[in-house]
Amino acid sequence: MTRSPLTRSVPRRALLAAAGAAIALLLSPLGAASADVGHHADRPAGAVFVQLNSADGNQIATYARAASGLLTAQSTYPTGGNGGNEIGVPFDALASQGSLVLDSDHGVLLAVNAGSDTVTSFTVRGTSLTRASVVPSGGQFPSSIAVHGDLVYVLNAGGSGSVSGFELKRGALVPLPGSQRTLGLGNANPPVFISAPGQIGFSRNGRALIVTTKNHNQILSFPVDRAGYASATPLVAASAGPVPFSFVVDRRGTVHVTEAGTGRTSSYSVARDGSLALLGSSASTGGAALCWNIEVGHTIYGANAGSASLSAWQVAADGSATLTNPVAATTAAGPIDLAASSNGRFLYVQEAIAGSLGVYAVSGDGSLVRIQTVSGLPAFTTTGMEGIAAR
Repeated sequence: MTRSPLTRSVPRRALLAAAGAAIALLLSPLGAASADVGHHADRPAGAVFVQLNSADGNQIATYARAASGLLTAQSTYPTGGNGGNEIGVPFDALASQGSLVLDSDHGVLLAVNAGSDTVTSFTVRGTSLTRASVVPSGGQFPSSIAVHGDLVYVLNAGGSGSVSGFELKRGALVPLPGSQRTLGLGNANPPVFISAPGQIGFSRNGRALIVTTKNHNQILSFPVDRAGYASATPLVAASAGPVPFSFVVDRRGTVHVTEAGTGRTSSYSVARDGSLALLGSSASTGGAALCWNIEVGHTIYGANAGSASLSAWQVAADGSATLTNPVAATTAAGPIDLAASSNGRFLYVQEAIAGSLGVYAVSGDGSLVRIQTVSGLPAFTTTGMEGIAAR
């Protein structure tokens, strides 16, 4: 057979190279797509922030959250203030809920510096934090923060106790002049943990500011006017049980309050004037020191710090919380503050005595499966970490 001039002029090795290049060119779009898929799969899906609360320099530790819910440590950021410790605390240095709050709408993280009577704001980009402001809290021993729109109120637990208002402007906290309101608790500074107020938070519509007081067994509600000012005198509701500690406000506006003295959750409606009315109380979890709670999907979870367990509630048609699982999960020692991923698929638990974070996958029926333990955080001795937020 006679070869064509083209075939005779190209060596066999060059033909094989050209064929390989052609095949690579044909496959290159698929290869690029595969690499891109892998790259996107490795990107963090969210973040978790943990307040370390050291008395000689408060810091926030950041973690990248994968799509699987697993955490990878990233960095720590100083708040510019000092952590604090209430008197006599068994495992929860600040004895409060809401000491670290993520405002996703503004991309701002807010932290209390209880030992230096200040509050810090950070702007958030992924797991990176940039400090925007450090301002006086308007009182002694700030322990909890509430956010609604551009309005921020801080709960000061020391001394008589107070609430103070701020505005958020480009990530920075700006004091609201004349907004401080006393709670009249007459505590020391720092306060004894059982005498300190537990949490501050807004009603769903932002027209009431709610504070739990442990030793007075009362829930205070300050109506808030359109300028953001809380009323001079709060409306007072007697707690259904002793030691009201933390609360969550569900999507219908019902306020669900933990009772450390009974292990129950009691539910309250909020009237147009800001007053609270009891809807009902759940059965007791049977655990010790039910002090923190969070709503994830249609389930409320609570941490029983003294018995190393989480309990679960569902909200009934009348708005009250019904205990559905007294032990929804076991934890390492000293479960305190809780946070959930923005998609509601993962729950993160500060385990203060163990010095760890417990990571749980949340099933559609509300059941929990532990998928990771993050170690190496400061374990509670006379002080310790408190405050967690996630997205």
